[in-house]
Amino acid sequence: MFKKWLFAAGFAAAAGTGTAQAACTSYEEVTSAWLPIMQTTAYYVAHEEGLFEKACIKVNSNKMQSPNHIIDALVSGRADFGPPGAAAGIAMLAEAKFPGTFKVFGLQGGGIGVNLINDGLIVKTGSGIQSFADLKGKTLGHVPGIQWRTISRHLVRSAGLDPDKDVTLVDLAVPQQVPAVLGGSVDATLSLEPVGSIAAATDGVDRAMINPVAAVIADPFYSGAAVLTTKFINERPTVARKIVEIIDEATRLANADFAKYKAIIPKYTAIRAEQLDLLAQPYLRGFSDLNETDLNSYQAFVDVFTSEGVLKDRMDVRTKILSLSDFATN
Repeated sequence: MFKKWLFAAGFAAAAGTGTAQAACTSYEEVTSAWLPIMQTTAYYVAHEEGLFEKACIKVNSNKMQSPNHIIDALVSGRADFGPPGAAAGIAMLAEAKFPGTFKVFGLQGGGIGVNLINDGLIVKTGSGIQSFADLKGKTLGHVPGIQWRTISRHLVRSAGLDPDKDVTLVDLAVPQQVPAVLGGSVDATLSLEPVGSIAAATDGVDRAMINPVAAVIADPFYSGAAVLTTKFINERPTVARKIVEIIDEATRLANADFAKYKAIIPKYTAIRAEQLDLLAQPYLRGFSDLNETDLNSYQAFVDVFTSEGVLKDRMDVRTKILSLSDFATN
């Protein structure tokens, strides 16, 4: 969709790999707010490849502990952009409350058709739980916050159960999910990667379902997004465009050789080096990759917030996607 624009923008000369580093007489400072998860891989690659420096940009990089904190930082003006892995759903909830705050320039997740894992249903070995339909009277843990609470409610409802009566939903921090299933404090978890892959390799727990969210809501499914604030775009459009170009190049590199770049994951996340073989490659879509399938999938996800009563009115995600005119008019 946007490849011609990127080519015309002379991205390779500005930030591409294989070129001489620009002779920067000064640096533009930008502030990011990011989450240490697999979906943020392109941001890690951008740092490791020195793409920001090559574009004469200094990043004040702020690691957050929850998706909500990223969106709060962006809304309050404490950050200019959320790299890949910012919460795609919460961003739209914030847009409903503060219209015109964000523009989305990438999506991250997984899918059945693309054979890349985003999430899984984790259960104790021998529990007899094979799907969400088996959760009646059970406790289901999920990533804390409104995004995964809403997704969990929707999957429970789609399995023919009442999320208010049949299943107890529990916010559960990512590092606690496998231990909670093993210890019996919850019966199952709806977990993001790499928890599912780690669980599949752990005695006593099983991954009962792979990509259950894509099976119900949309395939591929994107729970992560890359976002710019409109304040950043309006005040410094040239720098904002460079950020998009850098993340696009980093996304291309990560997708082309994930086996190479997954070695850097422990530097940025809680993943340990001995767990690298368990990591599943995320499905990363840069601005230049986005197509109608991606936008339809994102729309289907955001529509769940309407059907579950979290959003009062339907939101058209296409009006929230970055467009060339956002830069051209500044």
